[in-house]
Amino acid sequence: MKEWIKENKLYAFGGMLVVAVMAYYYLFASPAVTLPVTEPNMQETESKAKVNAVETNPEERQSPKIIMIDIKGEVMKPGVYQATEGERVHDLIKRAGGLTEGADDSKINFAMYVKDEMILYIPAVGEVVNEIPIPSVTGGQTDGEKVNINTADAAGLETLPGIGPSKSAAIIEYRETTGPFKTIEDIKSISGIGEKTFEKLKEKITID
Repeated sequence: MKEWIKENKLYAFGGMLVVAVMAYYYLFASPAVTLPVTEPNMQETESKAKVNAVETNPEERQSPKIIMIDIKGEVMKPGVYQATEGERVHDLIKRAGGLTEGADDSKINFAMYVKDEMILYIPAVGEVVNEIPIPSVTGGQTDGEKVNINTADAAGLETLPGIGPSKSAAIIEYRETTGPFKTIEDIKSISGIGEKTFEKLKEKITID
């Protein structure tokens, strides 16, 4: 046995060294750190997804409707002008170079909204005009054969059943003092237009 140990001393020493190293590593080496697995915040993820969707697919804004206005009379540059819905008489007069020195601005409602195909006529001082007020829209602006009670002039309004000069003037005055009709039923606010007259009118008028 002693002879075997002498002959294999180197191997025995190496084996003991390996065992010692393994024991030291097992007893004293730092344990592995296990990182916690966190689940994604679903609400935060959804919010980011929505933000990204807005950024990559921005909502298209609706473009304003383009309309055409014919400006006549006492302005510096009469003619046909392009406008957008929501503009007012004041805006179009300014675009046409403003009023001439001979314009009668007392007959102009500068705050009135302009409409497509509108004739905007600016009278001269002392000029007698047939329509009330100035500016006006000629004829009945239509929805098919309907008359637009917000834009039609006296002649256009008087094509309606039961509407003569006095009522057409009252309708136009209402537009000037109160603003445009919000519904066709609002025409019953005009003196002399009751339920019976409205029944004759309702299929022939529009506010658009």
